[in-house]
Amino acid sequence: MKKIFSSILFLFVFTLYAQFPKGTFSKDPILNNENFDKQRVYWGYFLGFNSYDYKFEYKKVAPDIVADRTTGFNVGLVGDLRLQEYINLRFEPGLYYTQRNLTFTEQTKPLDALREVNATYIHFPLLLKFSSLRTGNVRPYLLGGISTTLNLSSNSKSIDDNYQQRFRVKNWTKNYELGFGVDLYLEYFKFSPSIRGVFGIGDELIRDNDPNSPWTGNIQSMKTRAVLINFTFH
Repeated sequence: MKKIFSSILFLFVFTLYAQFPKGTFSKDPILNNENFDKQRVYWGYFLGFNSYDYKFEYKKVAPDIVADRTTGFNVGLVGDLRLQEYINLRFEPGLYYTQRNLTFTEQTKPLDALREVNATYIHFPLLLKFSSLRTGNVRPYLLGGISTTLNLSSNSKSIDDNYQQRFRVKNWTKNYELGFGVDLYLEYFKFSPSIRGVFGIGDELIRDNDPNSPWTGNIQSMKTRAVLINFTFH
């Protein structure tokens, strides 16, 4: 995954360098796509990476459940509605694939201690984009909003639980999101790298059938935490 990330990052940097004409970063650069942001509505797509985690709260003091992150992949579409000169409304539906490895440190058997939580999310964020003044071919911005997520790998309908090595979570979750990015105006398109955090609002855990389960009995709540890095093309 690191090699793939490095290759894609190199490709992006090479593409950006090729797109910026000589003098772009001078005092008076040549402006690319000067009227791009005057459009009422425009569309795009994004590719990116994610790192998902869980925040646990417990009923009583006990050893923590350790959540090891992995690097996942994102792909999706972007719809942008211009509300006024500095504020846009964005809808960014996407497909997110990730995995979290949960280690229950109180369990002595390896089969009971580890749970691989795979997730395939369909993510529906509705965001407000607050842009600064454009300086040459660069325009920073902030993002914030709400989202809802459908987990296609939730196991929510399964009657099996951790006693059968089946970790279950709810299929729908709600979140709020905060982030920042920068619009780079190239010769033929606008490129926007961004990073944002996702913070789950409600408890996502489906508890085991036994209320005294050593896996879920002591969990008060379990909420998503995630970092998303997206590269958007308009």
